[in-house]
Amino acid sequence: MKILFFLAALSVVTAQSPILIGVSNVQSGPSRSLGQELLQGSKAYFDTLNRAGGIYGRPISFVLKDDRYEPEPALQNTNDLIVKDKVFFLFDYVGTPTLGRVLPLLPYYSDQYIVNVAPFSGAEAPRNPPYSRYVFNIRASYRDETWALVDYLYSKGFRKIGFFGQADAYGKSGQVAVAEALKKYGLKITASVAYRRNVETPNMQTQVDYLRAQGVDAVVAFGTYAPCSLFIRDARLSNWQVPIANVSFVDASALLSMLRGISRTANRDVTRNLINSQVVPFPSRPDCPLVKDYLANLNGRIPGFTSLEGWLNAVVVAEALKRAGPNPARAAFIAALESLHGWDPGIGIKLEFSATDHQALHKVWLTRSENSEWVPEPYTGGAN
Repeated sequence: MKILFFLAALSVVTAQSPILIGVSNVQSGPSRSLGQELLQGSKAYFDTLNRAGGIYGRPISFVLKDDRYEPEPALQNTNDLIVKDKVFFLFDYVGTPTLGRVLPLLPYYSDQYIVNVAPFSGAEAPRNPPYSRYVFNIRASYRDETWALVDYLYSKGFRKIGFFGQADAYGKSGQVAVAEALKKYGLKITASVAYRRNVETPNMQTQVDYLRAQGVDAVVAFGTYAPCSLFIRDARLSNWQVPIANVSFVDASALLSMLRGISRTANRDVTRNLINSQVVPFPSRPDCPLVKDYLANLNGRIPGFTSLEGWLNAVVVAEALKRAGPNPARAAFIAALESLHGWDPGIGIKLEFSATDHQALHKVWLTRSENSEWVPEPYTGGAN
């Protein structure tokens, strides 16, 4: 009887031990909304899962560390998450410069089967050897997004495309992607300008004036919401009304929120003629099961593209954990992720994960600003 009681107690402890997920992303500083919103979406899904008993009785728990969107803290955080916190896998990282610094660490721990799942970056490095085996990318790449934006702008008659970007690996990846997309039309980037990451800049008038002087008739931007909002502000307040297109990383909801505030202060609408590529469906319209479930579990929070991406990330991870079994080893979890090929997380599109391909989606949606709100913009071309 004592032996049976001991075994029963042991099984309960095992079943209730949490699955630890390691997160290093930006929780403070001028880009904090990116990490906060992404994690808020993931946490909302895992909270619903935990209330229903978790996965085989095991709750999901985060170990969160703030890297401030800087590479060196991201590296130290990741090493601590693996060595000290013993997390099961890495998740919801934010940014190309931070992820890029972490990538070389993953092969070092290859014998422990540590993988980074669903980073909030569309850069090519985690999608190509030697690092693609250690990263599972859910979102479409920046290449997918820029092809969609360039195709769209070209279809509207714009030929002199300028580039505004962050002066680091993120901005460079965008500049390369835009150049590649333009090349198929026999075009080149007309002019490029940049700004420094995490540096408070009062205005972007110099960048605006330079692009305007070069005859740019549309801009593709690779930045975060704060500097991009300043660039848009200075363009509009100087009566430069060219289309300005951002990729999903900007956090479209935060961008438009800042621009509404600027419009009120300036007594002038600076939100017009904006395009944004997205890697998730429209977050406030329950047109698919994933968005419907997301909206039903926000608990009063405002829906947004970034938090919806976090929700999608959590849905995918949870399905893999279920397939991996009650007490899986990391290798079984990796195999479960690779088994998701052909599975639809509720967006009407099947994932493309496999043993040889760790890129789940290539789908890009476009949105445009209308009356200071984002609305869907029909798009069927590009890499979709």
